[in-house]
Amino acid sequence: MSACWVAVASAEHVRIGRRDGFMQVNHGKAAPLRRINPGDGIVYYSPSTVLGEKDGLQSFTAIGTVRQGEVYEGVMGGGFTPARRDVDWFDAKETPIKPLLGRLDFTAGKPNWGYQLRFGLFEISERDFRLIGEAMGCKASGASYLSAL
Repeated sequence: MSACWVAVASAEHVRIGRRDGFMQVNHGKAAPLRRINPGDGIVYYSPSTVLGEKDGLQSFTAIGTVRQGEVYEGVMGGGFTPARRDVDWFDAKETPIKPLLGRLDFTAGKPNWGYQLRFGLFEISERDFRLIGEAMGCKASGASYLSAL
């Protein structure tokens, strides 16, 4: 794996992507997705269950690796064609971020740890990706999570 990323979206939207095998970020913009390459790790953080709600979900909601292929346009209806990348999602459970705050490189010792989440997509260390995967009880293709990396 060459890079690992956190993407941000509501859990409702992430669940659709998990079901259909894709990811999209920043309200369908293509430019951020072009920074990601096939084989990169992706983990979604969801501040809420539904876009615009403040229900305090604050959880990691999906984890996987980006498939071969380029950014493409999906069809959502009403003329909305968001940019997408295909992802092989791992079998994992949604997991709250709060128990991990002191252990993750991108949050430890940072009182404003949520600030970078506003960007919608940012790179993290492989160490953080593994910690999140372990917390999510991640299983990849029937193998243990760590051996899948």
